[in-house]
Amino acid sequence: MFIKKKNYYLYIDSIKSINLNLIKKNQKISIIYRNLSKEESAEEVAKFKKKCNEKRFKFYVANNYALAKKIKCDGLYLSAYNKKIYYNINAIGSAHNYSEINQKIKQNCKIIILSRLFMVHKKNKKSFLNVIKFNLICQKYNILIFPLGGIKNNNLLKLNLVKSDGLAILSEIKKKPVISNRLF
Repeated sequence: MFIKKKNYYLYIDSIKSINLNLIKKNQKISIIYRNLSKEESAEEVAKFKKKCNEKRFKFYVANNYALAKKIKCDGLYLSAYNKKIYYNINAIGSAHNYSEINQKIKQNCKIIILSRLFMVHKKNKKSFLNVIKFNLICQKYNILIFPLGGIKNNNLLKLNLVKSDGLAILSEIKKKPVISNRLF
């Protein structure tokens, strides 16, 4: 069974952490580059962005306005802890609660990625929303909200119950690239 959504956001920590050749051309896919590896130069990231353009993927840089402008990204991704307000740039925000959602709206974010939809198996991350709470939050706000967190092969069908036009994936796409065949 396929999960039909209009938008898919794939988080990467390094441009080397994903093989774009394994993913078909698709206008629904956006890559969020979090740049946790400081070894990658702006030139390398610009080349990667060019490959994304060839695949028709949108490309966002996390929390680095200067890099996003320099390589002409599709926008800027603002982590939950980033409180700066940027103008004249397409922004996507990350949030975990109502307070952070409101902050991202003040930051002019067009899309908010809300974390954690399902339970994740990490030591300090015990809370999660579930489908019902996520849908109630989406009804409260007049902004696009997409789920992130705990999305795995065994709960993909539950995504059909989520009232959202998209979703975001962080670790599962790296662990099991085959999951992309069921999503896109």
